[in-house]
Amino acid sequence: MVAQLKKGLTVASRVSDDSSTRRVIGLSQRSAQRLHLHAQGLLRRPSRKARVADVDDAISRMALLQIDTIHVVARSPYLVLFSRLGGYPQGWLDDALADGRIAECWAHEACFVPVGEYRYHRDYRPGRASHWALKNARRVHADARGDMEALLERIRREGPVRAADFERGTAAGTGWWGWKPEKRWLEAWFALGELMVSRRERFQRVYDLASRVTSRWPEPPPTEPLDEATIRRHFILASVRALGIAKARWIADYFRLRLRVTADELAPLVDRGDLIEATVDGWNEPAYVHRDHAAALDQASLGRLRASRTTLLSPFDPVVWDRDRARDLFGFDYSLECYVPAPKRRYGYYVLPILHRGHLIGRLDAKAHRQEGVFRVNGLWLEAGVEPSASIVDAVAGALRECAAWHGTPRVVVARSEPRALARRIAALLRD
Repeated sequence: MVAQLKKGLTVASRVSDDSSTRRVIGLSQRSAQRLHLHAQGLLRRPSRKARVADVDDAISRMALLQIDTIHVVARSPYLVLFSRLGGYPQGWLDDALADGRIAECWAHEACFVPVGEYRYHRDYRPGRASHWALKNARRVHADARGDMEALLERIRREGPVRAADFERGTAAGTGWWGWKPEKRWLEAWFALGELMVSRRERFQRVYDLASRVTSRWPEPPPTEPLDEATIRRHFILASVRALGIAKARWIADYFRLRLRVTADELAPLVDRGDLIEATVDGWNEPAYVHRDHAAALDQASLGRLRASRTTLLSPFDPVVWDRDRARDLFGFDYSLECYVPAPKRRYGYYVLPILHRGHLIGRLDAKAHRQEGVFRVNGLWLEAGVEPSASIVDAVAGALRECAAWHGTPRVVVARSEPRALARRIAALLRD
């Protein structure tokens, strides 16, 4: 039976294997987008200035915070938090790690995770055996076992170290294979779980024994290992919670699960009430919502989730890091071009998506020139079909002003745009 309710809410009943009635809520594509942004903490502008606890809450909400070192604008983990919290002191993230409120480990990629989640990542290490970092770590360990054991003994005896504590007479190259040997050994032990990052100094990792790092946490993780089935179920539920709404094929990527998640695997979680099944207009497969978002799902189905946030997103923001999902959910075709040769780039080196009131309306290539106090936008492009209305121009100018001020680069320069007149209109607003 299908009944049409007000504002497009569709409720369908079907009989599951245990003959119980299951309620399936229908959503528009627009409502599904807003439910995703609600879960990610990107639906509305912050209603107050950020507080220290907001950093922990944002990371818990996302379940992880991917780390990347490129800093033509703020490094990615800081920028992801800015998109959600607005202006905040970047040192708060560093303090969260040093204080043992978050941990650093391999998850989606290298990530910060809530300390309460660390044991799942620790015990899932065998499930990530094919990940490039673990494969390289095993290779490095096989080639330099004696040196690595000596390094581990030094840390055990003398305490935490940085890669910078090992001087070299020649400059190192770039990437894993260009690192000096000690850096490679430290990273290998980190990937293998013997070392952890106790804190960062000027974003450089400070490595210590994993046992010493976790012993300083307010609640050290239990030592008994979890079985893979328990871990997989936990990660599936955590992924759906973080995504707000998900197709089965989106789920495995969030924590880089070894096997693809299927509708058959999710059916028992729906039957138990952990997940809620939904339909979305235009989708030819079911959607899934975590029970923690049941109230938001009802609001979304009635068109009552309002989007008011305009901000810039990191290329490694969970909203866009899965390029196929971003295309599927938002119709936003996005790629990171910093690894593409300059002549072949379509947009630029480090292009940031623009989120405006629930839509991904464009992108811009930016660089923060901190010594000069200039936030330079090398190019700004609106998506096809997005008209540069007065409200959009004003919102984008405001987002640029907010981001530039947070960087300590208050002067904003927009070099070019598409459409061309957009740069002039934004510049005029920024001068006011």
